Amino acid sequence: MKELGTEILIVGGGLGGVAAALAAASHGRRVVLTEETDWLGGQLTAQAVPPDENPWIERFGSTRTYRELRAGIRDHYRRHYPLRAEAAKHAELNPGAGKVSKLCHEPRVALAVVEAMLAPHVSAGRIHVLRDHRPVGVHTTGDRVEAVVLEGEERVVVKARYVLDATENGDLLPLAGTEHVTGAEAKSEHGEPHAPDAADPANLQGITYCFAVSHHEGENHVIDKPAMYGFWRDYQPDFWPGPLLGFVAPDPRTLDPVKRTFVPNPPGDPLAVSADQSADAGDKELWTFRRILARGLHTAGAFDSDVTLVNWPLNDYWLKPALTIPGHAGEADVKTAHHEAKQLSLSVLHWLQTEAPRADGGTGFPGLKLRPDVTGTKDGLAKSAYVREARRIKAVTTVTEHDVSAEILGVDGRVRRADAVGVGSYRIDLHPSTGGDNYIDVASVPYEIPLGALLPVRTANLLPAGKNIGTTHITNGCFRLHPVEWNVGEVAGLLAAFAVSEDVEPRAVQADSRLFEDFARVLDAAGVERRWPEVRGY
Repeated sequence: MKELGTEILIVGGGLGGVAAALAAASHGRRVVLTEETDWLGGQLTAQAVPPDENPWIERFGSTRTYRELRAGIRDHYRRHYPLRAEAAKHAELNPGAGKVSKLCHEPRVALAVVEAMLAPHVSAGRIHVLRDHRPVGVHTTGDRVEAVVLEGEERVVVKARYVLDATENGDLLPLAGTEHVTGAEAKSEHGEPHAPDAADPANLQGITYCFAVSHHEGENHVIDKPAMYGFWRDYQPDFWPGPLLGFVAPDPRTLDPVKRTFVPNPPGDPLAVSADQSADAGDKELWTFRRILARGLHTAGAFDSDVTLVNWPLNDYWLKPALTIPGHAGEADVKTAHHEAKQLSLSVLHWLQTEAPRADGGTGFPGLKLRPDVTGTKDGLAKSAYVREARRIKAVTTVTEHDVSAEILGVDGRVRRADAVGVGSYRIDLHPSTGGDNYIDVASVPYEIPLGALLPVRTANLLPAGKNIGTTHITNGCFRLHPVEWNVGEVAGLLAAFAVSEDVEPRAVQADSRLFEDFARVLDAAGVERRWPEVRGY
């Protein structure tokens, strides 16, 4: 078994893991960064999800390095794509002209930018990347993690002073015996208005296997009928207004039945598309909702179709938890959940190609072409499931609905944190869950991220660096998005680096006001925003 030693081990190469590695390495620390797939970038790349962001993201509301990531994506298109002159000059270029985000783009472009950001540190030997490695064991002594065992082509044991869990599911938490929770807390625990009466550890938001398609009229790209097509074609959830494979679905905010439209390659100038989640969710026209390449932004004939990303109500999967939960779901259950989720997405595609109603009265869009070249896979689906909800640490500070809800605080309300280490804003957006819940999508206010939410109640040298921080099932709904995951990861990396250089424990940084002031200066110098200007919730 191969052994490695480092100062900081970051397990999980998603957005939080990448941000953590950049932060720690930029302060001269030695880092080992691992990733279960062969693509770094997590939900932005391997999961193929364009960023969900706050409406002020172009001006404020993220860390400086997250803005550098966004700028790098736009610059990649300007340097390498045949953009129209007007598009190339547009300061806020939205390559996909999607309505979900001000920056919709292809996953491979984000991958290229992430790799470029890491490259100087990799070349200098400060960051060592282990791709295609997943954690299978943790060695602990008392309250400390000593080493993590990783499975890849060969088993690797990595010893480190600090270990960051940046996995998509919080995989290190059970392996390390770190106190954590899954699923929904009972209303009695925190008094959250939208929490259920009884706790349900197996009640998790659904996962989604995203995929990309283009459309070529007159061509036939119909895939073979998936094995579970009959099941998914006939499936109608109790809380759904019709079959899941259909264009009528609940409005997440009102739960009213709403008919979605689907018009491949619509006319119009993509430069005219506006993306603002506070004004319009943008999810009623499915093609443009998560479009990641807009042919109209490029010179005539460069592309014969847009490319859009299918992450819609139709292919959210919630029949079984895709997470091992003692007493509720084992490894075999998780394997079945992922299989069924993939079958759902392939069934959505086959239904679109063969049975979906068209505006002209016909059925099916056989010209829809699955794009494995976009996702980097053989089956055409994303490399990884889009995971909305992970295991969460039992933290020094738990963020509850009372800290973020506009219904409770008012749209101008704000909870100020003495230990603020970042900012975030998004609606409390929970997708249908394995517990049978419909959408929970309610207004929230811009919030400050407390350092206490990154500190386990007991384990001394393990830090969360993604969706596994101290939120609840409810507040995870507004903490799980791209810029917040990056912010959490960056702070975790900076905190680990600070702990190494100052020879202090992370919990002491939060408990000692002098130490926190020193750490806050590190955050400020790195461009980590910790306070919001006067903006309203939505």
